[in-house]
Amino acid sequence: MTGSADRLIERDRSVIVAADVATLDHLDRLVIATHDVEGIGGYKIGFALGYRFSAKGSVDAVRAHTRLPVMWDHQKAATDIPDMSKEFASIMKEAGVDAAILFPQSGPATQESWTKSLQDAGVRVLTGLHMTHPKFLKSEGGYIDDTAPLLAFELAARLGVTDFIVPGNKLEAVQYYKESLDQLLGEGNYTLNAPGFITQGGEISEMAKVAGPRWNAIVGSAIYKAADMRAAAELVTANIR
Repeated sequence: MTGSADRLIERDRSVIVAADVATLDHLDRLVIATHDVEGIGGYKIGFALGYRFSAKGSVDAVRAHTRLPVMWDHQKAATDIPDMSKEFASIMKEAGVDAAILFPQSGPATQESWTKSLQDAGVRVLTGLHMTHPKFLKSEGGYIDDTAPLLAFELAARLGVTDFIVPGNKLEAVQYYKESLDQLLGEGNYTLNAPGFITQGGEISEMAKVAGPRWNAIVGSAIYKAADMRAAAELVTANIR
């Protein structure tokens, strides 16, 4: 089922399958094995499939088996100039994605332009900025100022975005963003979406304690690399219900 006007995924909690696979055959088998597992909320498609088979071809492969929402993860979109936003939004609309993920490392002018262009095209926006790997923020030894993710979330909220990406393996950061978004939008009026579990060290059960009433775990290789992908999906979803 696709999301309603105010939600991308109807469930309060679900698992989004990150389909970072290399072939359409693997994608086909992945979706067949998992789309009707209780607790699977949608699919995230990234550049590996998109570059090889086009965004539309990848989305069509998912749509052949399910109407669950499909998210496009450009890894990372909104890092270009503002003027490229309309072209990106047009491609997303033509591909038929339900939503696109933005990580606006290029600043607020790009973020605003890319967000509005996607919204005008009827494509929902998920906004993130804090990544899961080490040495990302300055305090971790990285390049990005520690204040940047919250600034991006504040602008996103003003632009009508209610879906946010947070690092599921950095629980203190998740708690901070949740408390901030509670003040901006009110608890229960937004959804957190978190990668960083299992192979990246995050624990879904621990995330559940801090993420609030509406959140989705984004899980990839723990499902698509499993010998029995359906069994793996059932095991992962059991932790989020």
